[in-house]
Amino acid sequence: MGVSGLTSFIDDHGTFLTDYHFRNSKLVIDGSNLYHSLYFKSRLDQKHGGDYDDFEDQVCKFFKALRDCGIEPYVIIDGGSDFSDKKFETLLYRVQSTLNKANNLSKGLWGSGLLPILIKQVFKQVLSSLKVPFAQCIFEADQEIASLAERWNCPVLSYDSDFYIFDIQAGYLPISHFKWQNASTQRWSSQNYIPCKRYTTTSFCRHFKINRQLLPVFAAITGNDYVNLDKMGFPIRWEDKLPMEPNRRPRVVFFNKLLNWLASFQEQQEALDNVPRLIVSRNNQHNMDAALQALSLSIETYQLQPGCLEQFFIKDKAPDPGHLPDHLSVLPDWTLLPLMKGTLPSCIIYILQLRPVIQGVQVEDPSLASGNNTSRPIRQVVFGLLLGERREVEEYDREGINLTSSMVKAILPRAAQQMQLDMLNQAPHSVRLEVFLETLGVSQSTLNGIPPHLGLPVAVTYYWLRHAHLRPDHPFLQALLLGLVYGELCRQRKSQTGFIEEGPVLERLRGLIQRGASNLDLAVAHAYSQWQRCMRDGLDLNQLLCFPLPEPQIAWLYRGTLVHQLVGQLRGGVTPDSLLMEDPSSGQLYRAMLEAILNSQETETTGQQYGPSTDSGAGGRRG
Repeated sequence: MGVSGLTSFIDDHGTFLTDYHFRNSKLVIDGSNLYHSLYFKSRLDQKHGGDYDDFEDQVCKFFKALRDCGIEPYVIIDGGSDFSDKKFETLLYRVQSTLNKANNLSKGLWGSGLLPILIKQVFKQVLSSLKVPFAQCIFEADQEIASLAERWNCPVLSYDSDFYIFDIQAGYLPISHFKWQNASTQRWSSQNYIPCKRYTTTSFCRHFKINRQLLPVFAAITGNDYVNLDKMGFPIRWEDKLPMEPNRRPRVVFFNKLLNWLASFQEQQEALDNVPRLIVSRNNQHNMDAALQALSLSIETYQLQPGCLEQFFIKDKAPDPGHLPDHLSVLPDWTLLPLMKGTLPSCIIYILQLRPVIQGVQVEDPSLASGNNTSRPIRQVVFGLLLGERREVEEYDREGINLTSSMVKAILPRAAQQMQLDMLNQAPHSVRLEVFLETLGVSQSTLNGIPPHLGLPVAVTYYWLRHAHLRPDHPFLQALLLGLVYGELCRQRKSQTGFIEEGPVLERLRGLIQRGASNLDLAVAHAYSQWQRCMRDGLDLNQLLCFPLPEPQIAWLYRGTLVHQLVGQLRGGVTPDSLLMEDPSSGQLYRAMLEAILNSQETETTGQQYGPSTDSGAGGRRG
C-alpha cells in the first residue's frame, strides 16, 4: 500500500517520528487499515474462517481507549476507487499473494495476512453500535481522509505510506506506533493520553532540504500503487559521484539519491521536465510521453481537494448528484446516502461501472472449485437488479491456486421482472421480500417461528445446504446451527449485562474453543467457506433490496474455531442435546432452526438424508 519501502525508510531513519502524547483531539482514521491491523495484531484465527466475536471485542476496546483519552474518532472506510483503474494490476498482484497465503494455510504451513471475508461488515456494524461516526467513501479514500484531516486540523491514523506524502499540518500517526493498549496518565494531570509517534512533512522536508511540493514527485518516481517506472521499462540510473553507502539496502540508497536530486528543484513541473535525464533508455518517445503522463496523474492523487466528508458528518448529507464526477453518474440518487452510511455494499459502484469484481479469498481445498461458485446465483441476481438481464460482469476468482477471470451473466428472478433500479427503494416490502426469498429458494413459511433477526442466516443456511459443492453432511449442519445458538446466547447476555455471563451451555461450548485448534480438516474448511460466501452475498442482496429481512449481528453468526471443533465432536458421538441441556431456550432455538430448514417444502425430497438421526432425544426429534 502506498510507496513501497517508505515506511521502513522512515522507521529506520529515526528522526522523522517524534514521541507524542495524543489526547483531546479529533482523529481521522483510515478504517480499512484499522480493521486489518486490529485483526492481525490480535492474532485472531485465519485458518477456520475467522472468530468475529473476538474481533468485535478488540474493536470495542480500541474505541474505549480513544474515548478515555478525549479523542473524537471519525472513521473512513474505503468504498470507491479510482475509475481509471490505475491500481488494478496492483490489486490483482495482492489478491494472488493472498491466494498463496491461503494455500499455505490449507497445507498446515505458517501464514498470515488472510482476513475473514465478513470482517468489513462486522466492523461497520460494531461502529454503528458504538455510535462511532463513520463513512464509507464513494471516492478514492486516501485523498478524502487527508482533506478532512487538513480541514479539521487533526491527524490521520493509518499505516498507508501515502500519508507520509500528503501535506497534513497536524501530522500522521502510524498505526504501528499507536500504543492504544498502553493509555497512560500524565504526572501533572489526571488526563489520559495514548503514547504514539507523529510524523509531519515539515520535519522530513527540512532534513532533506526539499520543497514539500516535491513530495508527490518523490512518491511517483519512487513507485506507488499507480505508477512504477521500472516496470514500464524506464529504470532510473544514477550517474552522480556520491560515494557508495556500505551496508545500506538498495532501496534506501535509491531514496537518498532521489531526495538529493529533488533538492535542486523548487517546482513540480521543473522536476518532471528533468525526469527523462534520469532514465537509461529513451528510445521510444511515445512510451516516454506515456510514462510522464502516468507520473503527472500519480502526482495529482496527492493534491488535497475539497471533499464531501465534512458535510456528511455534520449535516448527514451525501454529495450533490449534480456535482459527482462523470464516472459516478451511474449511481441512482437514492443510493448515495446509504452507500456513505455503509448500508449498501460498495461493490455496487464497480458493478454499475462495468468494472471487474475481485472475489475474496479464504482457506479452501484448492483441488475443488472456488467456494464463490456456490454463491454465484445470488450475485447474479445482484447483477440483474443493478444492470438488467443479459448483461455480464467480469469476475476474478481462483482456479486451483491461480487467479483467473470469467464473465458472469446477470439474471432476474420472476418477482423482480418489473423492478427498476432508480425506484428500487420505493418498491413494496412484500415484493422486495419475495425477490430475496425466490433468489435463495426459500418460502416464507420456512421462516415462521424463527426469531426475525435470524431469518436471514436460516435462509442462507438452507440455500447453502442445497447448493454447496460436496453436499454438507448432517454434522456440518448441526455444528453450524450450534454455532448460531452460541452466538445468540453471547449476544443476549452481552446486551443485557454489558458482558457475557457464563452458563452451562456457554461453558461447555467455550470449553471446546479453549481446547485449541485441531489439525485443519480441509473438507470442513471448504464447506464453511462456501457458507460464509453465501452469507456475504445474501447480506449484499438484502442491503440492495433495502432490508426486506432484518440484518443480523454478523459478529455472532460464525466462530470458526468453534464450529470446526463441533464437527469433530459430533462425528465422535457427542449429541446436540447433550451440549444444550440445562438451557431449554437454547434447545428450542436449535430445534426451531433445524426443523425450519429440514421441513421446508422444497427440501422434502432430501429429508431422508438429514433425519431423523440417532442422536435425537425423546419424541424422535432430529438433533
